[in-house]
Amino acid sequence: MILGLLIGSCGEKQEEQIEKEQEEAAIPDPDYYFGIDRNHYNVKELKIKRGDTFGKILEENGIDYPEVYAILQAIKEKVDVRKLILGKPYTLFFSKDSLPTPEYFVYHPGVASYKKIHLRDSLYGEEVIKPTRLVTLEASGIVENSLYETMQQNGINEALTYYLSDVYAWTIDFFRLQKGDRFKVVYTEKFVDDTISVGIDRIKAAYFEHNGKPLYAFEFISDKEKGIVDYFDDQANNLRRAFLQGPLKFNRITSRYNLRRRIAYYGNRIRPHKGTDFGASVGTPILATANGTVVKASYTRGNGNYVTIKHNNVYSTQYLHMKKRNIKAGQYVAQGDVIGWVGMTGNTSGPHVCYRFWKNGRQVDPFKQKLPEAKPIDSDLKAKFTQHIIPYKTQLDCISFDTYAESDAVIPSNQEKDVRKDPS
Repeated sequence: MILGLLIGSCGEKQEEQIEKEQEEAAIPDPDYYFGIDRNHYNVKELKIKRGDTFGKILEENGIDYPEVYAILQAIKEKVDVRKLILGKPYTLFFSKDSLPTPEYFVYHPGVASYKKIHLRDSLYGEEVIKPTRLVTLEASGIVENSLYETMQQNGINEALTYYLSDVYAWTIDFFRLQKGDRFKVVYTEKFVDDTISVGIDRIKAAYFEHNGKPLYAFEFISDKEKGIVDYFDDQANNLRRAFLQGPLKFNRITSRYNLRRRIAYYGNRIRPHKGTDFGASVGTPILATANGTVVKASYTRGNGNYVTIKHNNVYSTQYLHMKKRNIKAGQYVAQGDVIGWVGMTGNTSGPHVCYRFWKNGRQVDPFKQKLPEAKPIDSDLKAKFTQHIIPYKTQLDCISFDTYAESDAVIPSNQEKDVRKDPS
């Protein structure tokens, strides 16, 4: 009798174990999406339509206005959902009840961050900035038509074109590149979710061969106290000047300084043009060409929106026809700061920025002036610079012109890092 009880007990335990294993096998692995396990919800992917607001979206999906108001009050210190951009995606997570209602609203207009709002019980909202991985990459190419097209053909992030043009702003005219010009670059690029690029970080070192003349560029902190980063060639000469060549990231001159310019509109009479016009589409950022103090940020009928910067007792510059100004009089600006955006305000027939240049109170052609160079490397830093560039120069010299390295082939483990931000 006792043996029968033992056999029965063992059999029941085996059945319980089998049932437990079956139950565990039936539970799917977590499937996280914006930090939420999709297994527990019905998920809807949607896009912002004209007239949509956060409240309207919730009301259309079964959440009444008093609840919407309570949600807005609960999240107002954490997440701003007042501005939803037309056409941008959002996701609703619905409960799997017989009367499904949304439990989460996630607005994700870009790849680098998203806003997540819990709509039930413990109401809360958070803005999540995804972890960013900084990856060191290499690129190279031989110019056939333009640098931009070369980047595209070689599968390189085209934005690298603008970073290179900035590094070599005073030494190479990128609108006059020759077929056969060559380049090599070591740079860092930011990625989220391992594969999605969110932009170039910066150029660490570069080599550009223009018209047969080679020119190295190495990034180096030339002033630790002020955190000034500049680019120098292999002989420690600064590649920059105290002034940029022009006020745009990628300059295209449409009309030069000309004191004897004739204009058909004015009966072919001589109307001096004391500025240099740089053509660009409306909204293109306008950059301060040198450090200085804004002495005027105003509007006139002829100039439109304009800005005047005094750089020192010798030099001043002016930028006309802006769509909008980004600074105020009395403000200090650094070389490369965005001071406004290209527009068509004032007397102008098309979008451009008219760049004017004064030396000792007289308006002159900036391209005919011998402008001061940027600050050289301090003598006590030269030895450090020489050591700093050795591995970069070796790396550049080893890059072939007819190939470019992909991320999985060029990520040195000691040069990659994660940057995590979570403002919530």
